[in-house]
Amino acid sequence: MNARRIVLASSSPYRRELLERLRLPFVTCSPDCDETPGEQEPPECLVERLARIKADSVAGQFPDALVIGSDQVAAVGGRILTKPGTHERAREQLRQCSGQRVEFHTGLCVRDSASGVESTLREPFTIHFRALTDEEIERYLHTEAPYDCAGSIRSEGYAITLFDRMEGRDPTALVGLPLIPLAGMLRAYGLLLP
Repeated sequence: MNARRIVLASSSPYRRELLERLRLPFVTCSPDCDETPGEQEPPECLVERLARIKADSVAGQFPDALVIGSDQVAAVGGRILTKPGTHERAREQLRQCSGQRVEFHTGLCVRDSASGVESTLREPFTIHFRALTDEEIERYLHTEAPYDCAGSIRSEGYAITLFDRMEGRDPTALVGLPLIPLAGMLRAYGLLLP
């Protein structure tokens, strides 16, 4: 039996749904932190830093817990693609992705709030987009409305029709919480999985 309390430092329903797959009881707590990228901060460094500060911002509220922080950014040609928020921005992002290789970087941090020990990593995932027409982009956006997703894609849904191929070790990293390395990290802290 797993006795440690687990806290997901996130308000993301996608991360919550992913963590539920591990069948461990957990609570969620929204982190309170500045997510502004540093000047010329590469996406790889940004996601690890943000995962760490998200876990750290919540750890003080749970003095004997394993706190999970995660963050994700998408980048095309070195430019970070944020959550678009609007239809127009999503359309522009997908035009930028058309025919391109898009790198998704997901940072993951597990912090033991009792000891202060933490493990952090970055899980990469690459999507090769096929060439998209404006009509295809519009149909996708009207069907999926991925305005709260990095890079304007919801890969576990209809976005799969936009891709030529995908490369990566852990497809859950693309959704925002890489479960393969997370399960390994939790086992290292003594949790029983499976």
